Amino acid sequence: MSGKWKIAAVSIASIVLITVNLYLIEKKESKVERTVFVENWTKVKKDTISDTIQTNGVIKPVEEYDIYFDAKKNDFKKFLVKEGDAITAGSSLFEYTTTELDALKADLEAEKTAAEGEMAGIEEYIGKLRSYQGTVTSEPETAIDESVEKNLNIDITTSSSDLIRSNIEQEMYKQELEKNRLNEKVKMLDAKLSSIEEQSSAIETTSEADGVVKNINKNLNNPIISIVSTNMAIEGDFSEEEMKKAEVGMTIKASSSDSKKALKGTIGRIHSYPAEEPSLKKDNRFPFQALIKPEGEETEPLLVGSKVNLTVITNEKAGVPSIPIEAVQYQKQPYIYKLTNKGHVDKHYITKGLKAEGKQEIIKGPSVGDVILMEPNAAVKDHSYFITPIQFEKVKAGTYKKFTSREKVRYLLLGILEK
Repeated sequence: MSGKWKIAAVSIASIVLITVNLYLIEKKESKVERTVFVENWTKVKKDTISDTIQTNGVIKPVEEYDIYFDAKKNDFKKFLVKEGDAITAGSSLFEYTTTELDALKADLEAEKTAAEGEMAGIEEYIGKLRSYQGTVTSEPETAIDESVEKNLNIDITTSSSDLIRSNIEQEMYKQELEKNRLNEKVKMLDAKLSSIEEQSSAIETTSEADGVVKNINKNLNNPIISIVSTNMAIEGDFSEEEMKKAEVGMTIKASSSDSKKALKGTIGRIHSYPAEEPSLKKDNRFPFQALIKPEGEETEPLLVGSKVNLTVITNEKAGVPSIPIEAVQYQKQPYIYKLTNKGHVDKHYITKGLKAEGKQEIIKGPSVGDVILMEPNAAVKDHSYFITPIQFEKVKAGTYKKFTSREKVRYLLLGILEK
């Protein structure tokens, strides 16, 4: 009898349970009718949201300097550096002589010869003046050289000996001044010629900046030498859509298999013209350069040509209320469902902010710490009750044993009828 009684009791209990549930479900405005099963939920968190561009880049020197040589005006002598040499500002790169200096030297030498010839003529003329000065007497008929008579600019036949001697003294003084002027000119020309001799022996072209010699053109085609800077940068290109968001000065982060540390820096230059001529058949790409921020003396050297994964931060907000994007629903305006402490699911309209990385900033709406419903379905009604699945990992047998028989029955009925 006991076995049959148990079967009967279980059957009756099952029928009662099913009947009660069917009644509660079908009853108009029943709580069961408006109860939502909540399986996934989360909290509004204070978070940092970053809108980014993900692209690739390559490590290259920040700048490249080209050195040129004018073979038409100069004669090349020899290179003073080799490819791969590290140089500093002021380092000698190559030697040459200049044909312009040769022409200038010839002009200066001709001018010096002319000046020395004039000085010789003046010396001869002064000698004639002295000779005539010694023969001048009180007799006006004294013979005189025609050149001397012409330059004295007096009438020998009517002038007295004293006047003639006075004019000769003045002429000799004037000629001595001209001779001294020419002598100073010769000294100046000698100094210029000496300077040209020094330059002609070894004219050197020097570097204007620190760097590494990238290329030497031994055929003397320009650029004759190319120098790259020792500072590294990241070069890449943006798509048309990325160009609408990217700006000079934006923060970047990069990672490379050749570097243990993440690289940081800023966008230094963006070309407004595409890398290739625009065409309908292909997407335009716009080159950019990102400057790498050094991090002290311990920064490891970067290998030129290394590929990097680059993140450009176009917008970032720190410490703002954030929820997953999939929690946001839309009608005329965006809204979310908040789980209250009283067991209700309440609809809350929100004002959105920055959206990125699967996160949505909330400018106006629930506060940090509030619990919200994830991925709500269309059946959710405002101010509905909600139930959640049992979290078995938090259910402990020891706690259940502490309940009295009365509490066990009470909580069982609450679970069946109330929710």
